[in-house]
Amino acid sequence: MRVLYYNWVDYLDAEGRGGGVSLYQRNVMAELAKDPTTEPVFLASGVAYDLPARAPRWEPIRDHLQVDGVARYELVNSGVLAPAHYSFGDHAQLSHPATRDVFFDFIEKTGPYDVIHFNNLEGLPADVLELSLRWPQTQIVLSLHNYYPICPQVNLWFDERKTCEDFEGGAACVHCLPHQYDGRMLRVMSGMSCRLKSIGLQPGTWAFDVAFRWFLRLARRGLHGWRWITAKLRKAPAQTPLLDPNIGAVRAAEFANRRAQMIALINTHCTHVLCVSDAVRVLAERYGISASLTRTNYIGTLAAEMFPHTAPAKWDQEKETLTLGFLGYMRRDKGFFFLLDALEALPPEQAARVRIVIAARAGPRDVMDRIDALKSRLADIIYYDGYTHEQLDDILSQVDVGVVPVLWHDNLPQVAIEMHARHIPLLTSHMGGAPELGRCADMVFTAGDTDSFGKRIDALLGGLVDMDRYWNGAMVPLTMAAHIAELSEIYATRPQT
Repeated sequence: MRVLYYNWVDYLDAEGRGGGVSLYQRNVMAELAKDPTTEPVFLASGVAYDLPARAPRWEPIRDHLQVDGVARYELVNSGVLAPAHYSFGDHAQLSHPATRDVFFDFIEKTGPYDVIHFNNLEGLPADVLELSLRWPQTQIVLSLHNYYPICPQVNLWFDERKTCEDFEGGAACVHCLPHQYDGRMLRVMSGMSCRLKSIGLQPGTWAFDVAFRWFLRLARRGLHGWRWITAKLRKAPAQTPLLDPNIGAVRAAEFANRRAQMIALINTHCTHVLCVSDAVRVLAERYGISASLTRTNYIGTLAAEMFPHTAPAKWDQEKETLTLGFLGYMRRDKGFFFLLDALEALPPEQAARVRIVIAARAGPRDVMDRIDALKSRLADIIYYDGYTHEQLDDILSQVDVGVVPVLWHDNLPQVAIEMHARHIPLLTSHMGGAPELGRCADMVFTAGDTDSFGKRIDALLGGLVDMDRYWNGAMVPLTMAAHIAELSEIYATRPQT
């Protein structure tokens, strides 16, 4: 079986882009290397550009890395910048004929493929799904690691401050991004990055960083100068004129059309839509993706191999001190600022019995000041300015309960799986897929509700949560071997439509 995997960025990217999906793709490729019956191929698009600009084309990735013998390619000069917020609201996310034709040429020249598995559609026009009309025997599988077909911001998180439950017919999207990116500038920056890498300079090195920084300054000045000159030639002001009030309505209709067309293309051409949690599946169906296509498919992780080799810690019926653990980012959507609010709101006698381990890169000064102020209220605060995977066991050895306080529909956080696989029970908000790991209502609070959080803490301190029942009902996390076996079964099945 030949399987083409797609993600917007190479899973061996020198700049470490792609987050959890890149890690997942690396693990998939490593596991498939053990299977002689499957030949995986990989394609990326949306981050590689020429300087100066040229037409789209495809080529092998030129980093000379051969890992597990996988052939890796990239589509250069895509009409769709990735990640998604770089091309937010761009019609090319739906259709860009030149990019689509190059993608089809890639399939023609390197195929045929039994399965084309999209980890997302970022970096490509969505109408590449029409490949089903030219290669009807090819299975088209789409994994929903985020909500890109529904939300151009990918995470249903409005204006970087609250979850988006109603896009108001597209009107909310018009004012969603607090910062709009300049596509021309981004393509120039990507082109320069590719040019530096092509001559042997790698991201993170002194030479690369200095050269890129100086080039960026020159490019910005040149772009500003070009805008000024063209504005003068048009005899128009260089600054942006006041928007026509009708433009908002037009843009709203475009965003509404984007969602409708993306969902229509998926329902028409995909054979499977894999949702990484039940929460994602329910949400996808709510927004119109056909239930005949959707299927919950929990991702495999290397951390899952720890589950049979660890055991739940002995839980005192009533704990003198409860140690919470937070891993990840000091971001609003991840619920970190809410967590500080909730800890600050605990009654003094309760707060004095709570200790917290925080492993996250330092935030702004005012955030760090809030953490320092909490030290006088809590039993203790143990802080790590970020962490590596090698440090996780030491960090988590101090934790009684992991906290996942997300405020958005977080598909299934990797940090939750990391803690769960070590038999650390999880206290989670009701949002997203994290509650599915423990499957215990006594360990779930209402997202953004400090009173609800406080009641859960009170129950834990009072010994009112049955941890034996928690672990008897908890999910067994999937190893990569189990996950690949499930994917193989899916690839071999064409659903009835």
